[in-house]
Amino acid sequence: MSSKLHFIEIDHVIYFPSSGNVGRTLYKYGVAYRDRKNKTSQSGKKINLEDVLAMPIIKTGYPHTIGFFTTASGKGLTYAPDYKVQRQILNETALIQWVEDLKL
Repeated sequence: MSSKLHFIEIDHVIYFPSSGNVGRTLYKYGVAYRDRKNKTSQSGKKINLEDVLAMPIIKTGYPHTIGFFTTASGKGLTYAPDYKVQRQILNETALIQWVEDLKL
């Protein structure tokens, strides 16, 4: 089961796969993302986390309220992640530290 981070205000989700990133630094993790508002995703199967975090909407939009979850119900307007924890993140350094603490 993958772990997910939902950037609530901008409605972006980053998917961390449960396997396949052994030996990589966190910035080089292969992840998937979904811009739910514009209904777009990365091209190809995976993208490095550093490339997702460099997207202007994420990079210049701090602080972000982010929810960590593994399961969700519904689609579209009824999408409802089952957040294990939510946190307001002030910058990229704090986000990386939180992801490391979560051991994704």
